Amino acid sequence: MCRSITLLFALWLTPVFGSGQSNTTGCRIIHPPRDGGIRYRGLTLTQVKAVEVLPVDYEIEFVCRGEREISGPKVRKCQRNGTWTDMDKPSRCLHTCSRMHLKLENGRADVRGMGRVPMEGTSVQFACDPGFLLVGSSHSLCTKSGKWDHPKPICQVRRPDTSIRHPESSRKRALHVGALFPMSGGWPGGQACQPAAQMALEDVNNRRDILPEYELRLIHHDSQCDPGQATRYLYELLYNDPIKIMLMPGCSSVSTLVAEAARMWHLIVLSYGSSSPALSNRQRFPTFFRTHPSATLHNPTRVQLFKKWGWTKIATIQQTTEVFTSTLDDLEERVKEAGIEITFRQSFFSDPAIPVKNLKRQDARVIVGLFYETEARKVFCEVYKERLFGKKYVWFLIGWYADNWFKIPDPAINCTVEEMTQAVEGHVTTEIVMLNPENTRGISNMTSQEFMEKLKKRLGENPEMTGGLQEAPLAYDAIWALALALNKTAYELSKKGRRLEDFNYNNKMISEEIYRAMNSSSFDGVSGHVVFDASGSRMAWTLIEQLQGGVYKKIGYYDSTKDNLSWYNNDKWIGGSPPADHTKVIITFRYVSQKLFISVSVLAGLGILLGFVCLSFNIYNSHVRYIQNSQPHLNDVTAAGCILSLAAVFPLGLDGRHIETWHFPLVCQARLWLLGLGFSLAYGSMFTKIWWIHTAFTKKDDKKERRKQSQTLEPWKLYTTVSLLLGLDVITLGIWQIVDPLQRSIEEFTKEEPRGDLDVLILPQLEHCSSLKMNTWLGPLSHHCSSHNDPQ
Repeated sequence: MCRSITLLFALWLTPVFGSGQSNTTGCRIIHPPRDGGIRYRGLTLTQVKAVEVLPVDYEIEFVCRGEREISGPKVRKCQRNGTWTDMDKPSRCLHTCSRMHLKLENGRADVRGMGRVPMEGTSVQFACDPGFLLVGSSHSLCTKSGKWDHPKPICQVRRPDTSIRHPESSRKRALHVGALFPMSGGWPGGQACQPAAQMALEDVNNRRDILPEYELRLIHHDSQCDPGQATRYLYELLYNDPIKIMLMPGCSSVSTLVAEAARMWHLIVLSYGSSSPALSNRQRFPTFFRTHPSATLHNPTRVQLFKKWGWTKIATIQQTTEVFTSTLDDLEERVKEAGIEITFRQSFFSDPAIPVKNLKRQDARVIVGLFYETEARKVFCEVYKERLFGKKYVWFLIGWYADNWFKIPDPAINCTVEEMTQAVEGHVTTEIVMLNPENTRGISNMTSQEFMEKLKKRLGENPEMTGGLQEAPLAYDAIWALALALNKTAYELSKKGRRLEDFNYNNKMISEEIYRAMNSSSFDGVSGHVVFDASGSRMAWTLIEQLQGGVYKKIGYYDSTKDNLSWYNNDKWIGGSPPADHTKVIITFRYVSQKLFISVSVLAGLGILLGFVCLSFNIYNSHVRYIQNSQPHLNDVTAAGCILSLAAVFPLGLDGRHIETWHFPLVCQARLWLLGLGFSLAYGSMFTKIWWIHTAFTKKDDKKERRKQSQTLEPWKLYTTVSLLLGLDVITLGIWQIVDPLQRSIEEFTKEEPRGDLDVLILPQLEHCSSLKMNTWLGPLSHHCSSHNDPQ
């Protein structure tokens, strides 16, 4: 097929390039733009390299690498004058910017200098609709680095002129938000999240362009991350005045309770610290949003890493809790779509000893572990005991453990710090990016670094030991998300003659307006860009880290919304490279010893030569009386049979080292026919002669003299007997070849471990000539044919 395509290509080019003319019959190949290449339609790179000129009317297409886009003509066509079209217009590959700046809620964005997508040089002018105030820069330019030089502004409801307001109306009306912060319990995240939320309230209430007529107030309780406690406080929030316009729970178990009940009161729920994948069920939790991404957001990153390192088989071990079970179910679906197999899945409730042993027994190499920090120490103590670490293994863990989690003393394990450090070395973690890595100012006019400094001052001494410090930016942005949503809702309600304070637990219309505003949220916060997917979950980047020398090192980021992996190329492996996902089995064929084959072939050749000498001697002296009396023709047949039998040595020594696979059936038939016919001729002629001589000279004594004198052996009887034996053999072999011919078959032996510390096993294999009914059709003979391929 390839030769045909090449031939057709050559014939097509002959009229153009074979005439010896210059550029009047085509166009010379031009250089691609910087950071780009050229796509030649219908041609391979090899074919393009074979010529210097492309024919008239041929089209080429410019393509760019990475996140770049073509500026200028993308397709050029060869003209009859030997030039390409639009040569006066350069084509460049420019960085592209985010499309988020091309739309402005409650306003318009006028774009200049834009092609298909925004790229370097594209500028945007922002303006708000009547009744709205532009907050932020009125313009932004896409720079060479592919980033806008100014953050995207927002359009806020314009505050009415206070000069005509009645003095009593200048007082802000309070909007109350009910919150549950876990100050203790399984996840004491409220210790840092509650101060962060209070900071956000202060910042929002100080803004004149956001909810200018209202003041947000927080009514909060300590849920202790316990659904029982949360039920009590949820009752107090709902049945005690004032009316709460929104609810803000933390912890997945508490959020599940609150979000399921909130629909009955037409309340929107916004969580800052819930990662359970079950909360993404819109039918069960129709009014639920969260600034904390779902735990399933780790899975696209894991799948991307599996692909990057070429793994197709993984194993998993999980703690038996709902959040980890849901995450693993999602991972199983994603890896299946990517062509990756979960070969072994283990779970445990409190003791991971048996599951870890099972992982070792099943030869698990790439292992995803889903468990809490306290259980992680138990798992890796067992990992050390089972030696399930080192250059042959890689573990994937959750990244929100403390940096020194494996060094923390734990009475539940009996491993030393040194042993734990050795067991966890080299593992990879994935962690949701909860703090904007870029030093840019968002909606709060603070950078992420400024926010953390301000928060740590509020927390006091040892802020690093405060629970929920990592999630604090999510709580801060949650307040901003609800404030912006309420601000937008207030404007929409004003068109209908309604106000936010009209909300009550029976008012579904206002609840739906808040839901629509929350669903369309899009702003830059201290935790990064805040936007919700269809299930109400936050979309965010994932940080990838690896434990190197006892310290976590950043090795990359992954943006699942753009399927973009930013890689630092600083990953390190104990064995120098990523481990294999399973023990590699190397198939090794056992071949006939070349020395033995040559030696036996030489001896067989000498035997064949001797057979021809004997045959020639017998024919040359056939007129001698003694030769005549010994039936010389039978002697000739015997010599021919010996020659054929010895000739069978050569195909019997041929194997995969000398011949192709498709030649093997022919060699098998040659072995069978040469050895079968040779044996029939040699043995049959000798047997016939001996039998008839025995018959003639074993009669009664009184008749011996007469028989010796009068009776001689009749040649036709001898030849007939040999022919019958030979014919029977030919018929048998012919039926065998037609009905069930010999084919190449592979016999496998016990796997062997090679010398040295190699992560491979050797599987010896041997080529045989065999057939399906070998034990029925001359089994001993066919077994003899195949036995010559035994390993030497």
